[in-house]
Amino acid sequence: MFLLVASAALVLIITVGGWDKLQGAKAVPPAYVLIYLVFAYYISRWNRGVLPVTAALAVILIIFCAVAAPAWFDRDKVGFDNPALSPALLGLLSLLTIPLQALLIAFAMRGFRQQWNVEAGSRAAIEAGFGGPSTAETRS
Repeated sequence: MFLLVASAALVLIITVGGWDKLQGAKAVPPAYVLIYLVFAYYISRWNRGVLPVTAALAVILIIFCAVAAPAWFDRDKVGFDNPALSPALLGLLSLLTIPLQALLIAFAMRGFRQQWNVEAGSRAAIEAGFGGPSTAETRS
């Protein structure tokens, strides 16, 4: 959940800081912020279904940041109009977003493998023969 909120914050800072100079799909970064915050809410409620979608969106965001970072650094020269934040800072934040998204992918897939939707049985239910790993052993 922390990685999603940190990613949303970084995307929001980059978007607000460079809004005047953003070209093309201006709706994509605010959509990422909103989706990541909604997914953080669902993950805080132990809903693991959004984890693979989060990983897929993180891969796309890595591609966006890998393309955008050099463009921000290219704007850090004389003759270019500067956005609200320094182009060098926006490039650095774009580069920092890449390893953050890689961590998000790794932890999302790790969380998805943990099978949050499977409930472990209580000790009384396991002793009565309803579920748990010892059920197969007691019946054979």
